[in-house]
Parts: sequence; C-alpha cells; structure tokens
Amino acid sequence: MTPPTRKPQDGVPAPSAPERTAPPPPRRRDARLNRDRLIVSARAQFAQYGIDASLEEIARQAEVGVATLYRNFPARDDLVRALYDLALAELHAVRGEIEAAPTSWEALVVYTERVAEWLVADPSLPPILRRMAQLDPSARPAAEFDGFIASLVARAKKDGTLRRDVDAVDLAVLVTMVGSLGGLGDGYAGQWRRQLSIVLDGLRAADAPRPKLPGRPLNVKDYQATVHGLTRRAARAAR
Repeated sequence: MTPPTRKPQDGVPAPSAPERTAPPPPRRRDARLNRDRLIVSARAQFAQYGIDASLEEIARQAEVGVATLYRNFPARDDLVRALYDLALAELHAVRGEIEAAPTSWEALVVYTERVAEWLVADPSLPPILRRMAQLDPSARPAAEFDGFIASLVARAKKDGTLRRDVDAVDLAVLVTMVGSLGGLGDGYAGQWRRQLSIVLDGLRAADAPRPKLPGRPLNVKDYQATVHGLTRRAARAAR
C-alpha cells in the first residue's frame, strides 16, 4: 500500500532538495592563469632588461591589463618577491635528486648540473637575487641548502674524489659563472654542459679518471658569429 503523501502544513515550508556544490567560479581559474602569465612574462622581461623592466610591457606580453598586474602585484617588489619564492622552491626541489645520487662525487655533479641548467634556463635569476639582497640584506632563506652542500663537499673530500683545496663557495661561484652563459644568447647558452664538464674536471682529485667532454667546441668563426649575433652555423655547433 502506498503511504499517503504528506502535505506541508500552513506556514511550514516544504523541505528543499539538497543543494549541489557549484564549481569554482570561472573568474578564479582565470585569475590563476593571469597570474601565471604575468610570472612568465616578468621572468622574460627581467632577464632582458633587468629589474627596472617596464611593468606595462610585462602586462602587455602577458596579454592582461595593467590593472590586473597591480591587482596581483601591488608593487614592483611584490613581483620580485614572488619570483624569488618560486626560485627557492625550484632550488629545494633538486635536493632529493642530489641525495639519491649513489656517490658523493655524483651528488656534486647533479648539484652543479641542475643549478647551472636552472640559471641558464632563467637569466632573470641574477637580477632578482641582487634585488632581494637589497630589500632584505639579513635574509638567508637558502642557508639550510648551503649547509647541505657544504656537508656534501666535505664528504667528497673524505672520499678522495674532490680536490682538498676546494670548498662549497668555490662550487657556488663556478656554477654561477657557467650559468651566466644563459644571459649571453643561445650560442653561448648551448655550450654550458661542455664548459661545466671542463670545470668539473678541474675539481676532481688528481688521480681521478676524466670522461670525454660532451659536445664540441666552437671554432673561431662560430665563436665570432656567437659574439656578434647567432647564425645557423653557430646554433648547430652549440647543440
């Protein structure tokens, strides 16, 4: 027997159907995309023109309005800090790969390769780091990572694979030098692995084996073409 249907009493509203969870408003998703585009554009503009690059041009390249830029980053230094935080996150993400290396020397190779590649791929990093040093000279957010690399250097010395007169600061300077090739154009940037291998050979203990260098050096004509403007021949040689 079908139970009788209850009618709502006077003044008592009938129970409503359970509400469905609405999807996030499209504007939020668009806002995230706009912020991501601004980050990409700022990296490119800072790499080319430094920290004083035009904010209007950053917005234009990101295909958003200037108001959108200021809504995400009210001041230029807010944009610098955002890029800096992203850079630190990328740096710390490498630590797991370094720790997974089977030997202390291979761990040093992973460290130098990843950091050099990171710097070559993003030439905006040096001006960002310099600006952050001006904004907060006492800040040392990478101190823990620096200590980790220092302990790795000490272990490689103890294992007899690293020159005993080299320290962690030497590695940081050398990797920065190799990474600076990214700011000199594609002809130079394409040579970073070969140049890093030469640097690593100089860091090895005297009796350690030396593998064959990757790639090939630029000849005089290719080098001159790279200095004065990349040509197809220089681009092929850089690969």
